[in-house]
Amino acid sequence: MPSKQISAGGIVYRKEAGQLQIQLITDRYGKISYAKGKRENGETIEQTALREIREETGIYGRIIEAIDIIAYTYHHPQHGDIRKEVHYYLVESEGGILKPQTEEIRSVAWYEPADAWERQCNAGYDNNDFILEKALKLLGVQV
Repeated sequence: MPSKQISAGGIVYRKEAGQLQIQLITDRYGKISYAKGKRENGETIEQTALREIREETGIYGRIIEAIDIIAYTYHHPQHGDIRKEVHYYLVESEGGILKPQTEEIRSVAWYEPADAWERQCNAGYDNNDFILEKALKLLGVQV
């Protein structure tokens, strides 16, 4: 039986001068994604999501609601098959200084919703499309 790994992260948004903006990262492989990472001992999944967002992007936030879970299995060279669950939340930015954790990601930036959606569709992971789509719908944006 494969071992299980739980990660969490979120779609972070803010209102800047009355305009909705969505945070996207460019991961170490050059793909568009969202801040996320592995749960540490003693953390709730929600605490993991907020910690990973803060560590990877410099932004503090609060969870508005759960978006969904992506589940898949991958093969690790030393540990064999790993069942992975990534829990995504809709997170409202509460401040901080936007700064990528360059050990983990290449860059982080804010985008207007239509631009974020286009970037996700053109340069993101296919299994993340529905995560951003659901987040945008929760924010009242149709794509």
